[in-house]
Amino acid sequence: MRRLLFTLVILGIAILGFTANYVNVYTSFDELLAKELFQQFEEETGIKVNWVRLSTGEVLARLEAEKDNPQASLFAGGVGVYHVEAKMKGFTAPYKSSYSQFIDPKFKDPDGYWIGLYVGPLAFATNEKRAKELGITPPESWADLLKPEYKGFIRMANPSTSGTAYNVITTMINIYNGDEEKAFEYLKKLDVNVNMYTKSGAAPGKDCAIGETPIAIGYLHDLIKLQKEGAPIIITIPKDGTGYEIAAMSLIKGGKEPVEAKKLYDWILNEKAQGIIASWYVIPLSSLAPQDKVVYKPEDINLIEQNLLWEAQNMERLIDKWNKEIGR
Repeated sequence: MRRLLFTLVILGIAILGFTANYVNVYTSFDELLAKELFQQFEEETGIKVNWVRLSTGEVLARLEAEKDNPQASLFAGGVGVYHVEAKMKGFTAPYKSSYSQFIDPKFKDPDGYWIGLYVGPLAFATNEKRAKELGITPPESWADLLKPEYKGFIRMANPSTSGTAYNVITTMINIYNGDEEKAFEYLKKLDVNVNMYTKSGAAPGKDCAIGETPIAIGYLHDLIKLQKEGAPIIITIPKDGTGYEIAAMSLIKGGKEPVEAKKLYDWILNEKAQGIIASWYVIPLSSLAPQDKVVYKPEDINLIEQNLLWEAQNMERLIDKWNKEIGR
């Protein structure tokens, strides 16, 4: 009997050890950034990260579909408004890491449901070679994007699947001082110049880098990365003001690896991980992040004011409006 009990205890420890050796993650980080971060975490902790890279809209859709049986324990990266939406729908759980003290309260949920990691402003990319061939100059403002000479030359993501594109909608509403009708009038005019709406927010910039489209709308850090890698693109930041993402992180409610998810959550907020994140040309929000790696600072850019709660509360309505009036 004692031998049987001993065997059962050993088996129990082995099972617990096995289940505590991995964590399932949905991430909207750039794929290479995710790989670098999660590999480093695995090396330091021995905990394997099983991660799936999705656009923020796709993550939210999965959380909705899996709410009764969550398949991941952490939602890392992605536009902050989707994390607010996830909180509102009950998909995430509160957690206040000891590292959260290094991030300004205005960039994190007061109840601990999400925390901001970095800011990424919207910007434009223009393929230098294609622009020269077509005789066009890079756009310098949102107003410029409506020029007739850009007809069929602009690529952006689809708001139904991309937080980047939803950020374009809310940016225009803010630029037009809350007048949604004027904002949608602008978006309809912009649609005339758009050649394709992609699933992810990073795709237009990549297409521009290879010359598939002359102009792209994307996040500044994604475009800088492409430029640093040798892409012949000119980057411009809208002088009439631009919106931005607050890339955030949340624990998924009912996730099957809560202990490991919290360990990864804490680790992403530590100094070493913040250094990795800062090296990807974003504007990090933690005071632990090394400032010497930051290309742009908030004061260098004309950032509009954003209200994440309002944007989350109105997301479904605004995306539905875009789909009905513009979507294709």
